[in-house]
Amino acid sequence: MLFTKKSLMQDGFSGFRPLDELDPMRIPQGPGIFAILRPADFDPVFLSKSTAGTFKKKDPSLKREALDAEWVPDAAVVYLGKASAGSQGNRGLRKQIQEFMDYGRGRPTVIWDARLIWQLRDAMDLIVAWRELPASEVNAAEAAYHADFISVFGRLPFANLVQARSRK
Repeated sequence: MLFTKKSLMQDGFSGFRPLDELDPMRIPQGPGIFAILRPADFDPVFLSKSTAGTFKKKDPSLKREALDAEWVPDAAVVYLGKASAGSQGNRGLRKQIQEFMDYGRGRPTVIWDARLIWQLRDAMDLIVAWRELPASEVNAAEAAYHADFISVFGRLPFANLVQARSRK
């Protein structure tokens, strides 16, 4: 997979909405995978302080050198995440993406892995896309997307700091 809008669409992703125009009610409630992409003309400008909320009293901000080191210049995808059904069956894409957005607005949350997104000056110009999957396939799909991205780019997407592993 090339990890472009076209290849993601061919793989079943839909949505493709800029974060600043996102209507959470249009996001499916079921489990699945979601991707954050940068528009073609997106030039990364890093903020010195993240807009994200703190988690366990930890500042989510990184130094510019660390952000530069994580940036993948040729990749359209800047984050690949999952949305499981949760232990009560009441989670899913809508809730996960809403929490991701709330985190960027400064609310505390547990979406620590995606925190680098919120240190981009124009983060709200980024695009979100999703793919619904059966709950039993979400973990393996996330791990496969991470592995495929690494095989293409030699590393994880910009805001993925931990590689997903398929659980048995």
